[in-house]
Amino acid sequence: MAVIALEGMHFFAFHGYYDEEQKMGGDFILDVYVTTSIADNSVADNLETTINYESLYFICRTEMKKPAKLIETVANRIGRKIKTLHPTRVSMVKVRLRKLNPPLGGKVDCAYVEIEVGSTDANALNIANLLAGK
Repeated sequence: MAVIALEGMHFFAFHGYYDEEQKMGGDFILDVYVTTSIADNSVADNLETTINYESLYFICRTEMKKPAKLIETVANRIGRKIKTLHPTRVSMVKVRLRKLNPPLGGKVDCAYVEIEVGSTDANALNIANLLAGK
């Protein structure tokens, strides 16, 4: 298994609960981590046998253009879209979406959400760890 990642993708988008966020927009930073097998790639050296990170970027850019009130919604859309488009190659997708300078009434660098989409075993383990306080 390997992780193919895009970190630090910068977007200006119109996500936010408040009207001013939806009208004025804001800055966001997106990180995406895709867990996949690279066994075929080590021999084939062929882009068709892996996850093309250009296509990952296109998915992210497309989903970031669709306004949402919650960054959780956007992160979930991105993770599910990647998993849906690559069902056999992708075992897990982790998405971290940061909203820079959120309007909280004070100086805050960012607010972020991190979600994982993928194997039910991994999701069940994460839930069990949360319930156990780990």
